[in-house]
Amino acid sequence: MATYAVGDVQGCCSELESLLDALSFDPARDRLWFVGDLVNRGPRSLDVLRLVQHLGEAAVVVLGNHDLHLLAIARGAAQLRPADRTLEAILAAPDREPLLDWLQSRALLHHDAALGVTMLHAGLPPQWDIPLARRCAAELEAALRGDHSGRLFRAMYGNHPDLWDEELEGEERLRFITNALTRLRVCDRAGRMLLKHKGPPGKMPANAIPWFQVPGRRSAGARIVCGHWSALGYHDGDGVLALDTGCVWGGSLTARRLGLDAPPVSVPSTLPAMFSDS
Repeated sequence: MATYAVGDVQGCCSELESLLDALSFDPARDRLWFVGDLVNRGPRSLDVLRLVQHLGEAAVVVLGNHDLHLLAIARGAAQLRPADRTLEAILAAPDREPLLDWLQSRALLHHDAALGVTMLHAGLPPQWDIPLARRCAAELEAALRGDHSGRLFRAMYGNHPDLWDEELEGEERLRFITNALTRLRVCDRAGRMLLKHKGPPGKMPANAIPWFQVPGRRSAGARIVCGHWSALGYHDGDGVLALDTGCVWGGSLTARRLGLDAPPVSVPSTLPAMFSDS
C-alpha cells in the first residue's frame, strides 16, 4: 500500500485525474492525503468534491481556508465574492447537502503515528507542539461539526488574536485555531502570526519569518505535511513537506509518497498563469 500526500487542488479536477493516472493510484490498495483547499478558483470544484468523496476511506482530507469559506457561504455566514463564482455549481448541485455535510465532517489535522507524519493545511504557531496542535484541532472540529446555523463561520473571520495564549476562550480561541491551521504562513520572531503576508519568502516584511523557521518552535522535530503557500512552492526542509505548487495559478499539482525517500510527482496546470495567492 502506498500513501500519497497531494497539494492544494482548488477545483483543478482535470489535473487531479491526470495526477492519479501518473501515480497509478488504486483506491483498493493505496491512500491519498489531501492537504486542504479542495475547492475554489479552479473550474471544477464540484467534480473534485464528488471524486474525493467517492474515494471513501481511500482519501484523508483536512480542511483549508477555501473549504471553510465555502461552508460559511452555504451556512449563511458569508456572501459570494466575485472570486467565488466557481463555488456556484456546488451550491446549486442536487447533491449539495450530502457533499457539504461530508466536507464539514472532515478534520482540521490528521496525525498518523505509524508514519510519524502530521498533516494540516497551513501551519503551526511556534508555541504549539504536536499534542497541543491535536487538542486544538479537536476543539475546532467539535465546534464545526453540526453547525448549520453559521455561528462559528461568522466568528472565524478576522486576524486577531494573533498570539497564542492558553487562556483564550470562546470565539477568540476558535478564531486563532482556525487561522493557525488554515491561514498561517509567517510569524514574527516573537511568534506572533502575520496573516496578511501572501508573497514568497524573499518578499517578506523585515520582521517576518516562515512559521517553520521560527527559532525554538515547539513542533521542531516533527514531520509535517502542509499546503496553502503557493508562493513558497514545493519545500522539503525544516521537517516540513509543503506541497502547494500553485496549480490554480498556472503552476502544477504535486503529490509525494510518504514513508519513502521518493521524488515528488507533478502534473502541469492546464490553466493560465495567475498573479497571486489568496
